[in-house]
Amino acid sequence: MSRAPNRSSPPGGGARRAEGAGRASLATNALARRITAARVPALALQRGGVVVAADGAILETLGIAGAIGSRVALGVQRQAAEIIGFRDGRAVLMGLSPLANVAPGVAVLADPDGGTVAVGSALLGRVIDGLGQPLDGLGLPATTGIVPASPAPLLPHARARVTCPLPTGVRAIDALLSLGIGQRIGIMAGTGVGKSVLLGQITRWASADVVVVALIGERSREISDFIETELAGAARDRTITIAVPASDAMLCRVRGAQRAMAVAEWFRAQGKQVLLILDSLSRVVHGAREVAMARGEPAGARGYPPSALQLVADLAERAGGDRHSGGSITLVATVLAENDDRADPVVDAARGVMDGHILLSRRLAGRGQFPAIDLVSSASRVMFDVCEPAHLAAATAFRRLIALAEENRDLVLMGAYAPGADPELDLALALNPALAAFIMQDRSQRADPADSIATLHQLVAPVEAGQ
Repeated sequence: MSRAPNRSSPPGGGARRAEGAGRASLATNALARRITAARVPALALQRGGVVVAADGAILETLGIAGAIGSRVALGVQRQAAEIIGFRDGRAVLMGLSPLANVAPGVAVLADPDGGTVAVGSALLGRVIDGLGQPLDGLGLPATTGIVPASPAPLLPHARARVTCPLPTGVRAIDALLSLGIGQRIGIMAGTGVGKSVLLGQITRWASADVVVVALIGERSREISDFIETELAGAARDRTITIAVPASDAMLCRVRGAQRAMAVAEWFRAQGKQVLLILDSLSRVVHGAREVAMARGEPAGARGYPPSALQLVADLAERAGGDRHSGGSITLVATVLAENDDRADPVVDAARGVMDGHILLSRRLAGRGQFPAIDLVSSASRVMFDVCEPAHLAAATAFRRLIALAEENRDLVLMGAYAPGADPELDLALALNPALAAFIMQDRSQRADPADSIATLHQLVAPVEAGQ
């Protein structure tokens, strides 16, 4: 019987095969790594649009998906703009900066981070613009959170009552127009009557943990002067300045005010007592008027569309105290009375939603009385809630003496009044120099609130004694 031939491999054949398989595996792995390195990562698809029409700062686009208030970027330079309305199936955009090199067909992409505000304690001492970009040359400030630019206001049951006084260091305000923590007060004034000086005094001396100053629509020189003079020293460390110069786009005025309010709300949520200075509310409304008219809203009172005046109430309602956190926002907003017109629609709207108003008089400023506060026409609606009864009685007596002297000033100057005819008027005229001196205060001199109230009682002591 024959045997099958021996087919066994020669010596060393198995090792050579294993070595060859190893080389093939290494080559395969190297090829796989090269393929992986050369692979282009998948890009997220983003729906965009194109520019089809332009009219000044207004653009019309097709294809862009977004709601009113959404931020978009134009072209390769990613110029910022915002959707302000829709017309005939097109999105209407307004630039947040001068729009250069925009031509038909330029790409428009949505900016998902455009409607938010970066917040954090690193903002203290910094100066930024209405879009959050630094203006002080110190680089982009570090932030710890992101909040919406226009959240819902506090509900009535979550709003704390105004029961604690807010010392400001301004004698006439602390003694005669006392403010409260969480109050909303408007300073009504024309141009050149000392509004900025009064704001600087309140900013430096008011009792607050954080001060947010929004300078909206001011000239660049005035912004730098305010920062370097009124915010010098320790006041700068607790202050956040949001500046929107007059040369910026009108829409930036609205966004600057909303950013300031959002930053103040974040600190309030941390339990801080925040003082928000808004200068000026009128220029914010002027910016909102331009936006509303660009999207075709009908004009209302004196050319103001309804949404522009509604912005006054929207901003004011976001201030106040928070029962949950214990923090508060005290709003001091200036309102420009154009040509000293107290019936201006913005003045009327502010007076209706604020918790008081301080009127600065050009007539008093002309006499050299600064701050030029017209006590007869000014009022603090929370004074009865934050002051002692004796303080209220003294302030009422003081204001009555001032009113009597002012009402009869022309009569006395003409010599038509005979002393002795009215004992109360005689007392008002006799005390008038002292009363005027009490109201006047040097811009660099801080008045202690307790001393101001004590001096007030001394001045009106003859009236209280006569009663």
